Amino acid sequence: MTQPTRRDLDCGVPLIVENIPGVRSAALTWLLPAGSVTDDPDSLGRSQVLSELLMRGAGELDSRGQADAFDRLGASRNASSGTTHLRLSVACMGVKLAETLPLLSEMVLAPTMSDAALAPTKDLAIQSIESLADDPQERCVIGARARHYPPPFDRSGLGTPEGIASLTSQGVARAWRGLARPGGSIITAAGDVDADAVAGALDTLLGGWSGKGGACSMSGQATRGYAHENDESNQVQVLVVHDAPPEPHEDSILERVVVNVLSGGMSGRLFTEVREKRGLCYSVSASYRADRDFASVSAYVGTTPERAQESLDVLLGELNRVAGGIEPDELQRSKIGMKSRLVFGGESTGARAAALAGDMRVLGRARSMSELTERIDKVTLDQVNAYLERRSLGRLTIQTVGPDALTPPADLR
Repeated sequence: MTQPTRRDLDCGVPLIVENIPGVRSAALTWLLPAGSVTDDPDSLGRSQVLSELLMRGAGELDSRGQADAFDRLGASRNASSGTTHLRLSVACMGVKLAETLPLLSEMVLAPTMSDAALAPTKDLAIQSIESLADDPQERCVIGARARHYPPPFDRSGLGTPEGIASLTSQGVARAWRGLARPGGSIITAAGDVDADAVAGALDTLLGGWSGKGGACSMSGQATRGYAHENDESNQVQVLVVHDAPPEPHEDSILERVVVNVLSGGMSGRLFTEVREKRGLCYSVSASYRADRDFASVSAYVGTTPERAQESLDVLLGELNRVAGGIEPDELQRSKIGMKSRLVFGGESTGARAAALAGDMRVLGRARSMSELTERIDKVTLDQVNAYLERRSLGRLTIQTVGPDALTPPADLR
């Protein structure tokens, strides 16, 4: 397995490149410090709108011209807004990467952001918010997030209709110029790519680019506890969120093992106890979301009103029961599943470029596939069970969406 190579561009942006022998494709991820946490309080949703505007023309190319230019190179590009960063990505044949870099750089340095482009972009962003009426599971996630994290990390990336409606082309262009800076940005590439060639090309394209982008820290206290949103339907969404070790912490790998014991496929405890044995739900899962300074585990059940209370009770019971330890066969299945997903992700140049960018964002360095695999291999049963004895979930957040409120544990009422 190859090791990631780091080059620091003249503008100060770290460039991480992992050449993957035997592949002909290449993928590049560009993180810019312009995520939803940087939205002004009266313009929530700006980051979402910015990500769409970047796809609607840059430099001398309008929206159609930009799309045609990428298509002629056989390159697919995407822009999406996250919590802390806005992400640009491109995938193409390795031999075409050099030709895509000027187009991608123009998206960052010279996006059009015209009135004509802004109007339909705002309409689409507001439609995304309105579509939540038909997506109770996503509303459940947004509701839990709003109470589990302190501001501004409690925000929905979709923003608000009022915030989006307030945006002007001059305002978003001014905001982009302040946010899209090398300070806080990260560029990664994986596949059929040469680190020196990419670094040289980007140094030329980004000459004169300077400054530091948006940064934000947590402020205030999270509400947490139990909340219910009424929804007259024949389904109930249940989400339980608890604290977990952030990614840089040495316990993060142990938490990943535990979550895979709970939700690592059809042999996971949640599927077995909640769905298979009791038939309580149509969907049950748990996931671990780890960032640089905070992390959480979210456990979800989708069920019917008649079985919602028991589903919540059994879900909480399993989250508590795992504190008593796991078995050797559970550890083995968890580690095999984690390594399988790691290998599958490593075979995708796009997934690998995104993973390198994620590592740089939360750890300040990129991990190789061999390092990630060895980290999993080294986990022992004694380590996991010792961690579970001292593990703290913090104050839980429970969010339900359905026709009737449920009865949470007494300490969350």
